[in-house]
Amino acid sequence: MLLKNGFTESIKPKLQSWRRSFHQQPELGFMEYYTTYKIGKELENLGFKLYVGQHALKSESRYGVPSKELLQKKESEAYFQGVEGDWLLHMHGGNTGLVAIWDTKSPGKHLAFRFDIDGLPIHETEHEDHLPFAQGFSSSQKNVMHACGHDGHITIGLGLAQYIAENAHDLNGKFTLLFQPAEEGGRGAKAMTDKGWLQDVDAFYTGHLGLRDLEVGTVAATTKGFLASSKLNVHFNGESSHAGMKPEDGRNALLAAATTATQLYSIPRHSEGVSRVNVGKLDAGSGRNIIADRSYLELETRGETGEINQFMLDEAIRMIQASAHMHNVEASIDFVGETEGMDCDEELIDSISSHCESSSFIKEVLPTADISGSEDASFMMNEVQANGGLATYMLFGTSLPYNHHHPSFDFEEDALAVAVDTYIHLVKGENTR
Repeated sequence: MLLKNGFTESIKPKLQSWRRSFHQQPELGFMEYYTTYKIGKELENLGFKLYVGQHALKSESRYGVPSKELLQKKESEAYFQGVEGDWLLHMHGGNTGLVAIWDTKSPGKHLAFRFDIDGLPIHETEHEDHLPFAQGFSSSQKNVMHACGHDGHITIGLGLAQYIAENAHDLNGKFTLLFQPAEEGGRGAKAMTDKGWLQDVDAFYTGHLGLRDLEVGTVAATTKGFLASSKLNVHFNGESSHAGMKPEDGRNALLAAATTATQLYSIPRHSEGVSRVNVGKLDAGSGRNIIADRSYLELETRGETGEINQFMLDEAIRMIQASAHMHNVEASIDFVGETEGMDCDEELIDSISSHCESSSFIKEVLPTADISGSEDASFMMNEVQANGGLATYMLFGTSLPYNHHHPSFDFEEDALAVAVDTYIHLVKGENTR
């Protein structure tokens, strides 16, 4: 039998295997049917109590749920991939993700860990210098890719789960592992939070591979800089007409979208903190000699605080409505995602540092790391803190030759063992008998 301090070393081949397998089968938010099933079967074999799909999240709290037609197509594909019918029933209608519980029944802390599981709408690089392609485990799904490391996050969660299951006789308290769908776009965490999993948690831990270019073995105990954000989809509807013979009869939805896209960037930046706006997608029209009768935008606003983001959101809506009015078209705005501002509990820094001192995988624990971006784990953290618990968002170092959300994104697989060992040492430090 392996010594407990050799567990992480022993599981490294399995971590690589899991990561590469999940990397080959990326799925977009609320369509992670196969991913949820594969995670669940691993956890079921370990002996965790599982809550899948509709039992894991509050359906009506989801944001940006795909169309029924697309979900039906994905459910059919999942069935032919081998996902069992009862699992599909629990996940029907885009209710993906799962929660795994291990209760030792021995008094101790309730620790919760969150791992996001979705991919991105990106076509993966097909170059020999891209490790997943060179090693034969790049995405099998056209225009879908794990371009942010969530395949690694799933793997880390499974590694931690295996440690808990194999060492439960030496542990006390309760462990909740949340495998969350639809992190991209800020769409899934609120649905899990609203289900009530985090109301009695003593300490909540989540984190990310990368985000900062750091040496493998470096762990940031807390982070600063995550922004509150709002995600909008906008449809403009006008009137088509012949662009040469009757242009005056047209109402140009393309121009409304283009005006919106340019004018959004003229929103004044806020004096009290960081503010952002971005238009990430514009689709419009049907032909060069036709006045466009429809257009579509995807955009987001961000702010250092909820108040600053609300300012950016209000101004964005005003710009959208004004642009529609200018071009005599109708605009409909769909609110499809959000994140909150969040603050890590600094009092966790000392405990994380001390618990990880004995790890042979961790070279350095940084007190904090400054980053930017947005995270819907903010809902979970804020819920835990509102109920008296502590929460933090950590970073696990890896070199980043390409940015997150790039077609060539990849991370160093040695970082997986570092992250697993970090969580193991937190479990051992807080809940060992």
